[in-house]
Amino acid sequence: MGNLSLNDFEDVSIETPYGYLMGRWYGNRKDRPILALHGWQDNLGSFDTLIPLLPDYLGVLCIELPGHGYSSPLPAGMHYSADDWVLVIGRVMKEYNWKKVSLMGHSLGGILSYIHASLAPQTVDMIITLDICLPPFDAPECIEKRAQYMERHLVEEDRTRLMEVQEPPSYTMSQLRKVLSRGTFNSVPVEFAQHLLNRSVRKSQLYPDKFYFFRDGRSKYHALLPFCAEKGLEMAKRIKDKPYLIIKGSDSPFIDSRSEEVISFLAKNNPYFEFHEVSGLHHVHLTNATECAKFIVPFLRRHRPPPAAGVVNSPGKGKL
Repeated sequence: MGNLSLNDFEDVSIETPYGYLMGRWYGNRKDRPILALHGWQDNLGSFDTLIPLLPDYLGVLCIELPGHGYSSPLPAGMHYSADDWVLVIGRVMKEYNWKKVSLMGHSLGGILSYIHASLAPQTVDMIITLDICLPPFDAPECIEKRAQYMERHLVEEDRTRLMEVQEPPSYTMSQLRKVLSRGTFNSVPVEFAQHLLNRSVRKSQLYPDKFYFFRDGRSKYHALLPFCAEKGLEMAKRIKDKPYLIIKGSDSPFIDSRSEEVISFLAKNNPYFEFHEVSGLHHVHLTNATECAKFIVPFLRRHRPPPAAGVVNSPGKGKL
């Protein structure tokens, strides 16, 4: 057995009522893969450095959320929310007729994995979340943020309509790397930015050697489910004894004291729960993939071991 290769993949397209979910299936396409979900404003490129470190007996299907990467945006006039994005998991399962799903999610993808696992625990056999545990809690200051989001969403709607007749501002690739890095507060350093830019920019038709962002700006002003500590704990209780791995970036604020109750509950009540800290910021799975893989690979081998010789679990429709 060896490791997965970024060159061994099949591009996938899953039809939805509003367009298509796009993704890339790496490695083994005979058995049910790990379903990988990227973070907010990212795309499947965020897994580029991690994929080649994972064992090749398992495939990894990276799906891009609506409004991200090459996936279709929601129809005009619609607003992005966790309710829409979490349905991506169910849509993929329906497409391949899976009765179970193994989830690996970074940031927003990890939040969606947590929500799905708590709402439909009977469908989940394993969860890996990368630098996330819970959605942000509701707080009084969220009211002002919501008010700003309403206004900015309407601005983005106008900007989207304008893009249909006028190309947006374009930049050199070097400039875009710096813009993306600044937008992540250097969580994605300039030298790693290209992994995300490959599926989030288009070549300018007006200026040679320039590009522009084409992701749906409305997705920046999404709505998560109303959330509080009590709800987070009740959701953890529904997940129960699922194999669950959380990896935290040591210098990232995304797992903080608000997650302590849920992490403590899982540590005490779930014999298959693991929590590890790895040096890095929020995109630790991209910038420090080697250290992340030191925990992910043994976890996969324990809870999704190689199939017995001669046993094939086909991912095709009607086979699982």
